Amino acid sequence: MESKIEVISTVKIQLSPDLYKVVDVLNRTLKEKDLMFGLALDKEDQNKAVFSIYRT
Repeated sequence: MESKIEVISTVKIQLSPDLYKVVDVLNRTLKEKDLMFGLALDKEDQNKAVFSIYRT
């Protein structure tokens, strides 16, 4: 059984200490809708984060 993850959207945003909490609550709330959210540090600018939305 293969799981395919599709990137719906990505955006670079200003890094904030509590940003991971938003991503966590989105993942918990919307997993039943086959949505997943990710947060990564921008490789080019350590003060920015890359927020991604995926369809699973």
